[in-house]
Parts: sequence; structure tokens; C-alpha cells
Amino acid sequence: MKRSVNFLARSKGVVRYAGLLIIMMLAVSFMSGCMYPGDKRQENAVSYRESVDRIQNALNQFQADKGILPIITAGEEVPRYEKFRIDLDKLHKMGYIDEIPATAFEQGGSAYFLVIDEETNPTVKVMDLVTVQKVNDVQRLVDQYGRSNPGQWPVTSETEVYPGLHEVDLNKVRGENYALTSVFSREQLPYIVDANGQVYVDYAWDIMQAIDKSGSAVSEEDGDLRVILSNQSYFVPVKSLPYAWLDGAPVPQVE
Repeated sequence: MKRSVNFLARSKGVVRYAGLLIIMMLAVSFMSGCMYPGDKRQENAVSYRESVDRIQNALNQFQADKGILPIITAGEEVPRYEKFRIDLDKLHKMGYIDEIPATAFEQGGSAYFLVIDEETNPTVKVMDLVTVQKVNDVQRLVDQYGRSNPGQWPVTSETEVYPGLHEVDLNKVRGENYALTSVFSREQLPYIVDANGQVYVDYAWDIMQAIDKSGSAVSEEDGDLRVILSNQSYFVPVKSLPYAWLDGAPVPQVE
């Protein structure tokens, strides 16, 4: 009888331990997922094809009916690839779309839907908000470092990686958790910082991959090379500088 009681006690202890272990695992999983809602979607390379196609059709019809684009007004200071955000609520309320896509920020998703080439060929694209949030977080860390170290920024080397630009050293700001996976190539991309401490994503690798994929010749006379990325993808290169072709490579241009 004593042996049975001891066995039962040990069994209850195992159950309690297992239950506690499960709770701890769930808590860790929840906490790691809270930093960037939508990061899981990014890592799983969610396809935006259906959402983009549906919104593009709605945008085309809205423009044909109303003579304008259903976009939210933005100031001149807003960067090109963040500027013309589509008013999905308006499209939905006016019956141009049955529902707002689950991938959209308005529905708890991790993307804004934008219009590019608004004057000549209005085209729907996706702005990844995980990328935006990570750049904002790194910017905050860089700003804090600059306040503690006047006249300095947390860079990997005193040598510029591009004219007027240095690579951000995430280790110096304890920002290893903010490593960025590209929505274009799935490769890890560096952050770069200008003399004023403004942080950007360096898309040079992605642009080079896109150029190789297109098989087209590129010259120094070509305009902003970021258009090559948006032409080959549903995404836009958010939080970036314009790129020019110099000495056989894409180089970001400090504005």
C-alpha cells in the first residue's frame, strides 16, 4: 500500500512538472512572438499574390469610376516607397472589395498596400511593416548611442562602406535581435547610417541579385535602381536610399 502511495505521489509530481514545463514553453513562445507581430509571416514567405491582384482590380475600377485614386494623403516629406497608401477602408465601404485582406495592417496583418507609378501606371505593391518596425527599433538604439557618445555612431568601422555611409554595428547597441531578413532574397541585410545618424536598410545585395535575374545590362545613366526590385516583386524596398550603378555595383546615394 505504501509503495502504491509513493508511486502515486511521484506520478502527481511528474504531471505537475510536465504541466509547468508546458506553461513555460508557451510563455517563451508567446514572448518571442510579441516583438514583431507578423515576423512569422515574413519568415514563412507568405504569398501576397491574391491580395495584390484583388486590390489592383478594385483600384483600377475605382479610378475608372471616380477619376482619382483611393489613397490616403501624405506629405511631401514622406519617402517614395511609403507615400501613397491605399485606403482599404474606403474600398471596402464602397463595395470595391468584399473584405480587407488578412495580410493588411487594418486586419492585424503585417503590411500596408501602396500605389507606385501613381501618375503613369498605378500599381499595387506591399510595404512590409516588419522591416519598418525593425529599422525604427535600430534607429532608436542608434539615437541612444549618439546621445551617450556625442559625435559618434555605432558603426563596424571608421571606413565608409559607401560615400557618406557606414554599416551599423548591432553588437555595439545590443541589437542582435534586430537582424533583418530581406523580403526579396531571404538573405540577412545590413543596416547603414549616414553622417546625421539616419538609419536605412542596405538593399545592394538584393538589387544585384535582381539585376542578375533580369539579365539586363545596367549603366551609370540608369535612374534609381530600386525600381528593379519592385518590378520583380510584390514588395517595395522600404526604408532605403536611392541606388545608382557605379563601378559595376549598386551604390546608395545620400540625399
